[in-house]
Amino acid sequence: MPKGLKPTLATLAIAPALYGLLGFLVLPGAALQVINRQLPRFVTQPASLERLEFNPFTLELTLHRLRLGKTGSEQLAFERLYGKLQWDSLWRGHLHLAEVHLERPQVAVLFDRRGGLNLARLFKLPASPDKPEDPAGEPFPLRLDRLRLSGGQVHFRDLRPSAPVEARYEALDLELRQLGTLPDDSAELKLQASGPNAGRIDWSGQLSLMPLRSSGRLDIDQAGLRTWWPYVRDAAPLELEDGTLSLSSDYRLELADGLRLRLQNAAFKLASLALKAPDGRSLARLQSLEVGNVALDLDKRQLSIGQVLGQGLEAWAAREADGALDWQKLFAPRAAERSANGEKGKDEKEEKPAKHAGNSKPWQIRLVEARLRGSRLHLADRQPAQAVELQVGPLDLALRDFDNRGQRPFRLELDSGIGRQGRLKAAGQVQLSPLAAQLQVDTRDLDLRPAQAYIAPFIRLELRSGQLDSTLKIDLKGAEKPALQVDGRATIKQLHTLDTLKQRDFVKWRQLTLENLSYRHGEQLAIGRVELDQPYARFIVNENLSTNVSELLIAQGEQQPAQAPQKNTAQPAEKPAGPPLGIHISAVAIRDGSANFADFSLKPNFAAAVQQLNGRIGSLDNRQPKPATLDIKGKVDRYAPVSIKGSLNPFDPLESLDIATRFQRVELTTLTPYSGKFAGYRIRKGRLNLDLHYRIEKGQLNAENSLVLEQLQLGERVDSPDAVDLPIHLAVALLKDRQGRIAIDLPVKGDLNNPEFRVMPIVWQTLRNLVVRAAQAPFKFIAGLADGEADLSQVEFSPGSSELDAAAQRNLDLLGKALKERPQLRLEVEGTSALASDGPLLAEQRLEREYRNLYYRLLQQRSERLPAGADELRVPDGEKAALLESIYRSRLKQPPPTAWDGLSQEQRAARLREAVLGSWEDSTLLLRQLAQARAASIKAYLVEQAGLDDQRIYQLDVGISEASPAAHVSVPLQLAGG
Repeated sequence: MPKGLKPTLATLAIAPALYGLLGFLVLPGAALQVINRQLPRFVTQPASLERLEFNPFTLELTLHRLRLGKTGSEQLAFERLYGKLQWDSLWRGHLHLAEVHLERPQVAVLFDRRGGLNLARLFKLPASPDKPEDPAGEPFPLRLDRLRLSGGQVHFRDLRPSAPVEARYEALDLELRQLGTLPDDSAELKLQASGPNAGRIDWSGQLSLMPLRSSGRLDIDQAGLRTWWPYVRDAAPLELEDGTLSLSSDYRLELADGLRLRLQNAAFKLASLALKAPDGRSLARLQSLEVGNVALDLDKRQLSIGQVLGQGLEAWAAREADGALDWQKLFAPRAAERSANGEKGKDEKEEKPAKHAGNSKPWQIRLVEARLRGSRLHLADRQPAQAVELQVGPLDLALRDFDNRGQRPFRLELDSGIGRQGRLKAAGQVQLSPLAAQLQVDTRDLDLRPAQAYIAPFIRLELRSGQLDSTLKIDLKGAEKPALQVDGRATIKQLHTLDTLKQRDFVKWRQLTLENLSYRHGEQLAIGRVELDQPYARFIVNENLSTNVSELLIAQGEQQPAQAPQKNTAQPAEKPAGPPLGIHISAVAIRDGSANFADFSLKPNFAAAVQQLNGRIGSLDNRQPKPATLDIKGKVDRYAPVSIKGSLNPFDPLESLDIATRFQRVELTTLTPYSGKFAGYRIRKGRLNLDLHYRIEKGQLNAENSLVLEQLQLGERVDSPDAVDLPIHLAVALLKDRQGRIAIDLPVKGDLNNPEFRVMPIVWQTLRNLVVRAAQAPFKFIAGLADGEADLSQVEFSPGSSELDAAAQRNLDLLGKALKERPQLRLEVEGTSALASDGPLLAEQRLEREYRNLYYRLLQQRSERLPAGADELRVPDGEKAALLESIYRSRLKQPPPTAWDGLSQEQRAARLREAVLGSWEDSTLLLRQLAQARAASIKAYLVEQAGLDDQRIYQLDVGISEASPAAHVSVPLQLAGG
């Protein structure tokens, strides 16, 4: 063996052994001690590494159980970290790692309320010296064949929102193959993560660090929205009850030169979404919303949505009393806050121009197809005095080929329920720019009652029922002067309106049909034919010749006076008004109509119900002032004919009108429901003939009215809360002539252009005054018939007396004379006594009678000579004291109080008298007897002295008055028709 070879061989043998000893034993132990000693210098939480292994031959390094943070709440930890370095890193010029495997890593990402991150506070790194930053160089050359992360756990918590956000991923697995920082290195990436309420994440694709880009596919399944909702709630005041989100997409992301993002085959799904307002009211619920075949190009600012399918949307919206939408009010405070914050940071933002400010290209959004099925909308309008609620649904909506630039038409289809039984369908093409639409709109059974709240401020009318059917073709073309055309047919069914002032039907019909409807906006409304089936109307002429129609209209606030133009200020020329809308109706047909007509300007009032109205109205055109012919016939009570003939121009009735209306042989019993309601009596018998002829020429009215009531007899009384409080029988008796006829001829002439025009002929003014005077003061009225002016409505008596004095007898003589002139009248007497005026005197009279009765019995016991009755006795004053003691005991059923024994004889008698009189002063029996005696005195005088038939005089139940003491007590009288 050559000299020196042995030491060389020994060295070669010992060196690997020493290298292995150093690598396997010395270096891991020393490194572990150094690491555990240095960790407290750089970590703010308790930190430890349990074990370190190193294989110097294979260059494998393993770290076991690293813990940063307190036990049980570690903020950063892993169970095992394995890494293997390849030997070829020595000559390839880059670091080559064969594998890095991290087992069961744990990380807590925690933000406090001020935005501080726990990981930033976990490490305390030494401050770096201030020196100019070196320009960015090439990245450290690295190639990693395989990176694996298995069994990872991530705990995320954010206290910055109003409610904490907390999420956990407990099964995080990541694998990267062929990751490197060398140019054109591309790694294969796979990531899977799942957690309770956080959903499942699947991410696969390619990742390149130089340049930084990635492509692949991302899937998120069943992510609970409640977990992340506090971020949304702080931006929008919406409370989430439930909801999940799933999304998937192929993507390509490039960050080398700005942000470039492309999405292909993207889709997302919202399920079981439920939103409510902070006050707890429901806002929206969504069964599912699926969006598919979505493509996005951020650089080109293009978004294409292939399909949108919504199912089971239910939403609530309302306009509040101040006119704002409730959704708008929800976001208004946040919008104001954002506006204030925006003004605060405006200068800062202006100093930092956006990196992509040069890309001002507008977004292009294209929607291929969208469908909304089974949806419902709960709409409310609380601005009217009476809130309106409208249920819309089930609603199906479809859009096709929509482009936000609006230069191409898109297809619209709508099919929805409206209210309980209404239906609305619309289909056609719509274009946004320029605005244009061609739609076919069909409605069925649309309830018109919600319109009540909107017409109430203008007319005192209640819309009780009404349904709209229509088949319309709508053509809209928008330009500087929009053009709208509507053609088709419309029908309003079962319309019923109520006059809210009088609570009566106003206008109603079974069906109104508008055939060949053609509307041109601002130009013309043409209707080929109007058909009214079973129409009904109520028309009333009031005493002042106004009508019920004018009464129903609510006067709106007066317009503000125009301000006077300032001097030396040029006023722009007013735009000349265009021609009025042309209205042309070819014909109006009426079938089986009816009407109620009343004219309260006549005395007595006239009212009639007309049925079986059939007729025709000729052509109407507001641009051709030719009167339309009118020929309508009907009947009153089936047999009494009525006719309306003539001509009129409804667009200018004051210019020309000639209408003759005739009612013949109308049985007044037909009007019994109205006489019962408003007069309080049925009509037993009578007939009516009425002729009305109204002529108007240039605003000058010449009317002839003839009214005859034959053999009018009132029947039984009807209880009605609306009946007038007038003695109807008395009025009838006053107006009838000897033949039982009431005839009225009322000519009317005047200038209808004069607002002061009134029709009050002297004859009818006198008649009106007569009826009103008779109704308001009937006794004064009949006193005039007897040439007297005394008040005959009551008879006065002295307190405690039922005797008629001379003045009372004179008044009764006048009353008897007047009643003989009106044999249909009867008199009712209500006997009356007054507690305050009559009570003390009645008590005195009763005590005197008791004195005489007791004294009469006493004289009988003495066998003394007596008159025929006790009323003829006079009791000596000396006897009254003893009698008073007996009367007290008999009346009060008790002996006098012992406290009175010590009183003098006069004081004791006064006390006894006061007690006895007090027991009789409020005696109802004595008061009723006096009232009955007074009524009997009045009747007896009228029968025996005035010569009236006793059957015309009725004694009513007596009354006891609580009035204060007075010199006289009045007994009221009442008159009634026979």
